[in-house]
Amino acid sequence: MWTDRPEANQLLEADPLALLIGLVLDQQVKMEKAFAGPYDLKQRLGHLDARRIATMDPDALDKVFRQRPALHRFPGSMGRRVQALCQAVVKDYGGDAGAVWREARDGDDLAARIKRLPGFGEMKVKILVAILAKKFGVKPAGWEKHAANWHTVADVDSEATMAEARQVKRDMKAAKLKH
Repeated sequence: MWTDRPEANQLLEADPLALLIGLVLDQQVKMEKAFAGPYDLKQRLGHLDARRIATMDPDALDKVFRQRPALHRFPGSMGRRVQALCQAVVKDYGGDAGAVWREARDGDDLAARIKRLPGFGEMKVKILVAILAKKFGVKPAGWEKHAANWHTVADVDSEATMAEARQVKRDMKAAKLKH
């Protein structure tokens, strides 16, 4: 369970690019909003094709992100980030987002591949490795040392576990602000 919208959840589980876009959008908005974003983007564009998004006129993509309701709290910067992600998927993986993990030699390679994607810092690398292992069975040798060891969206399967993930995220953000 990613959102309360079955069609959005289904897309995230079926389309690796949707999963990557959802993770890119997962900042400074509710997780459900972020993970519904790829579905809404696909509805607006009529596709979720990395090559086509990568080569779109940036202003046209910006308009798609700003269309009401906006796809993100920061539609302009997130539109640019999603386009940069798609450009990297095209350049490095021939437009096949699933190749990011499918072709990883081991956990170190998997983490390095994810980290090179625009919009993926240390925390998101760990979260995506955990998601891939727990929800998709992607477990190359040594993956464990790169996976989040806290409650993340990888552990969400109900409203209660979503609330727990949201609280953990808030607590981590608050702890970071104290330092």
